[in-house]
Amino acid sequence: MADEQPGDLIDLPAGVAVADAVAPVPDPHDEDNRLTRDFVRRVRDSLDAGETGRVYTLVEPLHPADIADLFELLDEDERGPLATAISDLMGGEVIAELNDHVRELLVESLGPEAVADIAEQLDTDDAVAMIEDLDADDQQAVLAEMEPEDRAAIETALAYPEESAGRLMSREFVAVPEHMSVGNLIDYLRENPELTTEFWEVFIVDPGHRPLGTCQLSWVLRTPRHIALADVMKRDQTLIPVTMDQEEVALRFQKYALISAAVVDGGGRLVGQITVDDVVHIIQEEAGEDALLLSGAGDGDINEPIALTIRTRLIWLVVNLGTAIVAASVVGLFQGAIARFALLAVLMPIVSGMGGNAGTQTLAVVVRALATNQLTSSNTVRMIGRELRIAIANGLSLGLLIGSGVALVFDNPLLGAVIGTAMIINNLMAGMAGILVPLALDKMRIDPAVSSAVFVTMATDVMGFFSFLGLAVVSGLAG
Repeated sequence: MADEQPGDLIDLPAGVAVADAVAPVPDPHDEDNRLTRDFVRRVRDSLDAGETGRVYTLVEPLHPADIADLFELLDEDERGPLATAISDLMGGEVIAELNDHVRELLVESLGPEAVADIAEQLDTDDAVAMIEDLDADDQQAVLAEMEPEDRAAIETALAYPEESAGRLMSREFVAVPEHMSVGNLIDYLRENPELTTEFWEVFIVDPGHRPLGTCQLSWVLRTPRHIALADVMKRDQTLIPVTMDQEEVALRFQKYALISAAVVDGGGRLVGQITVDDVVHIIQEEAGEDALLLSGAGDGDINEPIALTIRTRLIWLVVNLGTAIVAASVVGLFQGAIARFALLAVLMPIVSGMGGNAGTQTLAVVVRALATNQLTSSNTVRMIGRELRIAIANGLSLGLLIGSGVALVFDNPLLGAVIGTAMIINNLMAGMAGILVPLALDKMRIDPAVSSAVFVTMATDVMGFFSFLGLAVVSGLAG
């Protein structure tokens, strides 16, 4: 487009009118670089009117990531017509940027040959992300339409566990033997057009294809041609096992400030590379995932099918219902005391509620510390002691505050002492549960973000009711 002159003829897709092609298009972005509501409305109105040419004119200037955003902003029944209207813009870059659920629905609406054509335009990791969610029969149909080399690469990737480095890695990289000189490497890069065009470093390997080190492109460009690669390569490198979980991969990139890293198989042979652009997506996904799992909200994706969202949330709501029944049964043990002193029923939710909030605070800190490897076996005892000290300090502060307030408002010092003591006990329980529950689940290889909140809430509810009502009975307050 940069070489076009004012008088050049431009080939337009079928159905695009000349008037549409030259009509000015308002800036589709707002000040936060998001597609504006007015722009989305223009696209939606054009789709409803069947003006595919106008749709193309509106969408064509967008970056692939913005086109992907547009698909997510439209209703499900509008996405198919949009894909048809801009079919020649639906390249691999757009597909790679689509939300998983949106991409799955679009891919299912295309034929195997069309999906295979798109997959062959993508890097291996993006192609795998597109194909892995298809049904087994659909996967085989798509793979059958692909070139043998591309099909073999994707089949190999699909054989690795989900969310592993093997699924995430790209097989497009540059690897050369250590006996090369810098000049040999430069000539090799220039004379082989089939090499990948996007890379930041060259991997140096031994005859067994095991990585020995790396050379950044900046080093190659600034080093005399006669220097051997073995003399300038960086031998200290971070190797990623092919079975490593993607969350651990992201932590390695964050810890060592990596731009790319070699992926090796069980024999130590170089089989792929992971680059920082892939890891950025993982960090974003994992950052929000734990918070959503703590609430039992599933993926929290607004594009997720409603039936799947209902099923995911309902499962944890049913579990919460069971724990609520357990807490209610504790209250049932003190029905007589509550009947004799009804004020207990008014105040007891304060104790359990504050304990639940304190437990959630501790739980959030511990789950994050586990996810980022800040909490390990070497500092677990120190972490437990730290959180217990915090729980005691908070419990004493809250207990003194609520105890004094209740004593003054109801002119009952004994009631104030009971609720203050119960607050201290329940905050201590909240601190213990908030750290011990996720630690125990992590030891059992269960994701603490998924299940911890249910058990911590149950512990604080049960202890809150039991301590407050029990102290009321023991002290004779409800006698």
